[in-house]
Amino acid sequence: METLSPPVKAAPQSSFNKAWKRVLRSLSGKVGLFLTVALMALAILAPVLNPFDPATARDYTSRLVGPSVEHWFGTDGLGRDMLTLVWYGIRISLLVSVFSVGLGLVIGTLLGLVAGYFRGWVETLIGWFTDILLSFPSILLAIAVVTVVGPSLTGVMIAVGIVQIPIFIRLTRSMVLTLREQDFVQTVRAFGATPSRIIFLHILPASLAPLVVQATLSIGTATLEAAGLGFLGLGAQPPTPELGTMLSDSFTGGYSLSSPWTIVFPGLVITLMVLAFNLLGDGLRDGLDPRFNR
Repeated sequence: METLSPPVKAAPQSSFNKAWKRVLRSLSGKVGLFLTVALMALAILAPVLNPFDPATARDYTSRLVGPSVEHWFGTDGLGRDMLTLVWYGIRISLLVSVFSVGLGLVIGTLLGLVAGYFRGWVETLIGWFTDILLSFPSILLAIAVVTVVGPSLTGVMIAVGIVQIPIFIRLTRSMVLTLREQDFVQTVRAFGATPSRIIFLHILPASLAPLVVQATLSIGTATLEAAGLGFLGLGAQPPTPELGTMLSDSFTGGYSLSSPWTIVFPGLVITLMVLAFNLLGDGLRDGLDPRFNR
C-alpha cells in the first residue's frame, strides 16, 4: 500500500518553481516585474524618501516653473513641485487600482463559481446581472456609480470595482463549467463531498492561474478608468495628488499648452503603470499556462 502513496508535497513546489522560471525567462515578464516592483517601492517609500505634504507644500513665487535642478518635473499652477505630486500620485493610483480589482475579483469569482457549479435559475439570474453590467460602456457605468456614491476616492474604488465584476464572473464561470466535469471533481463528489468543499478546495485552486493573470491585466485597465474619472472631476478632490486630477487641473487652468510639463509627466506615469501591469500579465500568462511554455 505504501508504494501507492505519491509524494504529494513535492509536486506543487516543483510546479511553482517551473512556472516562476518561465516567467523570468519571458522578456515581458522580466520588464513588467521590474517596473511593477519599482512603482510599488516608490509608492511605499514616498513618505520616507520625500517627506513633504504635496497638498500644502506650495510656493506661489515659483508658479509654473519649468523643469530645473530644483524642480526636476517643474511646478504646477499653485507652485507645487510636480515630482512630489506625481510621486504621491503613483501611491494613490496603485491603491485605487489594486483595491478596485480586488473588489471585482472577489465578488466576480464568487458569483462565477456559484453560476458555473449550480447552473439552473441561479446561473440565469447571475447571467442577467452580468449582461446588464456589460450593456453599458465601462466609463459610463463608472460615472453612473460615482454619481450615486459621490465624487471621492472611495467612490472611484467602488465604481471601478463594479466595472470589473462581470469580467471575472464570465472567466470563472467558463472555467467551472469545464472543471466540474473533470474526473477529480466527479471522484470527490462520489465520496460525498459537499458542494462548498468541492468549489473552494478543488475547483477554485484549479482556476487560480487564469484569475491571477486577468487580475494583473485588470489593474492596468483600472488605472486608466480611475485616471479618467479623476480627469472628469469625479475622483479624488483637490488638493489630493491624483494623476487624473493633475491632468484636469492643467487643462481647466488653461496652462496645458504654455506649461506642457504639467500634463506630460502625469501622462507618462499613467502610461508606465499600465504598461508595467500589462507586461507583467503577459509574463504570468507565459509562466502559468503550460501552452505558452516554449
